[in-house]
Amino acid sequence: MTETYVPPAYVPPRVWIWTKESGGRFAAINRPVAGATHDKDLARGKHPLQLYSLATPNGVKVTVMLEELLALGHAGAEYDAWLIRINDGDQFGSGFVAVNPNSKIPALVDHSGAEPVPVFESGAILMYLAEKFGAFLPTDGAERARVLSWLFWQMGSAPYLGGGFGHFYAYAPTKIEYAIDRFAMEIKRQLDVLDRRLADARFLGGDEYTIADIATWPWYGSLAKGLAYDAGEFLDVASYTNVVRWADEIGARPAVKRGRMVNRVMGDPASQLHERHDASDFDTKTQDKLQPSGDAA
Repeated sequence: MTETYVPPAYVPPRVWIWTKESGGRFAAINRPVAGATHDKDLARGKHPLQLYSLATPNGVKVTVMLEELLALGHAGAEYDAWLIRINDGDQFGSGFVAVNPNSKIPALVDHSGAEPVPVFESGAILMYLAEKFGAFLPTDGAERARVLSWLFWQMGSAPYLGGGFGHFYAYAPTKIEYAIDRFAMEIKRQLDVLDRRLADARFLGGDEYTIADIATWPWYGSLAKGLAYDAGEFLDVASYTNVVRWADEIGARPAVKRGRMVNRVMGDPASQLHERHDASDFDTKTQDKLQPSGDAA
């Protein structure tokens, strides 16, 4: 009878020192220090709002918000969206780090005033834009508090989904049962939180669509539709019927469809608008039109 090999248990050192890449899909861009790795200025377009991003869930939040503002008629929400390829380390360029010292997308610079206003962290950007344009954030104290509570619920919860469940289920170099079970349990709990809320309300804040929904949909709407980490069956996402209903309603909004395309570099070339500098770009500059061969590079 052949004995099963059991690797020795990992014993953490007294002081952790970075001596090698951790492995997994994003190992090449992970490091334990901050700051720029190279000099590179940020591009600037013709509009006051300059967005530097990638169509990850956090990036999609902001492009959806901007497209929703434009759909309401806020001409001042016109924007230039510049592609930041995080796998290539663009977020460690000196210009980007000057806007966001945390080197994470998205980052926004508002040039509409006397001095440029840099804003980083997706939740902060959503609040900044909502207050700037007076949209998607109630002014009433109780309603505002409810929307902000759900907005910050998302900001606190999503790292368990992306950096926790998603990493260990889809990206880690080895499958670790304990880690996958730990984060699957938490993500199913979060889906239950959302499902119970959406059983009682059309949207997270109540009857009206707000920045709480705009922030949450790219993460949990994608998950509920089985599009995240190829984990729909594993997490039985279809059983969260209220979340699926909410995800479908938001996903059908024209501004959401447009926002999801901006800075996108994966999937159907017709869904990829690498940079957005004018509303007409959706009709003329998607990757299927620029690269008929389907090359998404």
